[in-house]
Amino acid sequence: LGELTAGIAHEIQNPLNFVNNFSDVNAELVDELRSELEVGNTQSAVEIAKNIKENEQKINQHGKRADAIVKGMLQHSRTSSGLKEPTDINALCDEYLRLAYHGLRAKDKNFNTGIKTELDNSIGKINVIPQDIGRVILNLINNAFYAVDEKKKQLGDGYEPMVSVSTKRNSGKVEIKILDNGNGIPKKILDKIFQPFFTTKPTGQGTGLGLSLSYDIIKAHGGEIRVQSNEAEGTQFIVQLPSV
Repeated sequence: LGELTAGIAHEIQNPLNFVNNFSDVNAELVDELRSELEVGNTQSAVEIAKNIKENEQKINQHGKRADAIVKGMLQHSRTSSGLKEPTDINALCDEYLRLAYHGLRAKDKNFNTGIKTELDNSIGKINVIPQDIGRVILNLINNAFYAVDEKKKQLGDGYEPMVSVSTKRNSGKVEIKILDNGNGIPKKILDKIFQPFFTTKPTGQGTGLGLSLSYDIIKAHGGEIRVQSNEAEGTQFIVQLPSV
């Protein structure tokens, strides 16, 4: 609990420091702006106003970062009010795969990747909280899309991004696999990825709570989540859930 509290304090303090610092700078700039306007120096006043606006954008950006961290923590602490119900895992995977893809396409028209599904129709329905398992699937697919998109930006047209989702019944359990051919996860950080606040994404693009939350959800369902990754080749997340 102490480690988690320290982690929360550290993560929120960072964007709040930016907010406070830029607010202080803007207060000084407003005084400068008033002085320049009083002597009729409009050119300097325009430049100062431009700086104030840029700082306001940074305040907004870091404020949203702090907001995302708090929302993520609330999701972590919230006990699900959902009830387990017979759920078609294949339909859930298919639905969230398309949801994630079209969601990213709406944000970035240049985003494009190959998609492959291999869904075992013999699975039938299993008892899960569909909203929670859907959140896990969506998070893993979004991470896969992010990984292949980053690699595409690096390698260009010589690289063909691919994300595949498969399901199967295995030793009395239902297995969901989400595979990407992105850059992979370095071995030295592979054992940290399920820790709260750990992220490989740049500041502002991830809170480091998605995989931690996914881990908690799968454990609460009596399941298991693990990862296999090869640097420069790609990553595979495997989710196992009880089949009853």
